[in-house]
Amino acid sequence: MEQQTRNALVKAAMKAPYLARDEEHELAVRWKEKRDQEALHVMTMAHMRLVIAMAAKFRHFGLPMNDLIQEGHVGLLEAAARFEPDRLVRFSTYASWWIRASIQDYILRNWSIVRGGTSSAQKALFFNLRRLRARLAQGGDTLPSDNVYREVAMALGVSVSDVALMDSRLSGPDTSLNAPVIDDGSGASDRMDFLVSDSPLPDEIVGETIDEERRAEWLHTALGALNERELKIIRERRLREDGATLESLGERLGISKERVRQIESRALEKLRSALVSQRPEMAGDHAAALRPGA
Repeated sequence: MEQQTRNALVKAAMKAPYLARDEEHELAVRWKEKRDQEALHVMTMAHMRLVIAMAAKFRHFGLPMNDLIQEGHVGLLEAAARFEPDRLVRFSTYASWWIRASIQDYILRNWSIVRGGTSSAQKALFFNLRRLRARLAQGGDTLPSDNVYREVAMALGVSVSDVALMDSRLSGPDTSLNAPVIDDGSGASDRMDFLVSDSPLPDEIVGETIDEERRAEWLHTALGALNERELKIIRERRLREDGATLESLGERLGISKERVRQIESRALEKLRSALVSQRPEMAGDHAAALRPGA
């Protein structure tokens, strides 16, 4: 069906008459000033040969020829909408840029599920890499890939890493994650099976982060209920990974280790009361976390 449609389109384009410069100018004026649809149809049909010829240059990208022609026709219509007849430039010369741009944009959007060629330099690299590689290979000598990448990078004004990345993308089609690792019809594992991660889900990570920030805020507020010595003991004993011993703290504060234990116990009770006053519904959790010896 696609082949028949293409053949019919090519036949219709070939039957369309060529336009002399005066005829083309008259049609362009009628379309621009009067929006004469018949004038637009005659002018665009006369240039469908150009659309088909330019679409054929991009057929090696593997996209349907009919789609390339259709996109080229979109570019042709865009050129007709912007064409200025009084500039004395042939319409075919002006339309060529729009036809090529429309086809190239379609290829960049549909050639791969990963969008590439977003800058002008990247577009030039995408559409010229194969041609430049073929030209470098004409001498019969096989150049190392690094040398080829450098030559192409210099010719197109891009980095060598960009050339290498684009070459890897052009070397093969997209691969579905649902495709089997071994295509032997045995129903073996899909590629996606090897992408399973045991890491927490993003919403779990965010939830845990928020909870930690809230707990830190509650604790900071509760610590305000302690006096200076109680705060020092709690920080040294409870808020550091390598908590100080009762004996070492007693020596530094000039008191017995039993006195340190008593102050710590009293400070923990103060903290427990302060936390419960902030979050009564978490009284059990606070009690477990601040129990002496925990």
